[in-house]
Amino acid sequence: MSVQVLVAFLLFLGMTLAVYYRVGFANIFNSYRMWFQEGYWVNYNVVEAVAWIAKAAVILPGLIWQREIWQLHLITLATSALLIWVSERKLLPTMVAFNTLWIGLSSVVIVRNIF
Repeated sequence: MSVQVLVAFLLFLGMTLAVYYRVGFANIFNSYRMWFQEGYWVNYNVVEAVAWIAKAAVILPGLIWQREIWQLHLITLATSALLIWVSERKLLPTMVAFNTLWIGLSSVVIVRNIF
């Protein structure tokens, strides 16, 4: 195991534990339990989950292996637009801005790889 991996893991673990402690482990646990409650997986939460998975699939190979799977930006382009569209209940400015930014990022990557 490289020193970078160990330090990154310890940083991740330390920050996560600190935040979870401050918020409360019971609150965090109850938050995660929502995934398994009936009625949670409505249209918005499904789109949000697919969007997060797609964004992670774009980011992680770049971080870990310095590889870009540009075709995944087709999915992130669609899910970012969908998140803004279906977010009538959660129309938070940070969420709208982040997904607008991601639409631009995906557009640049797609065009760069097609042309």
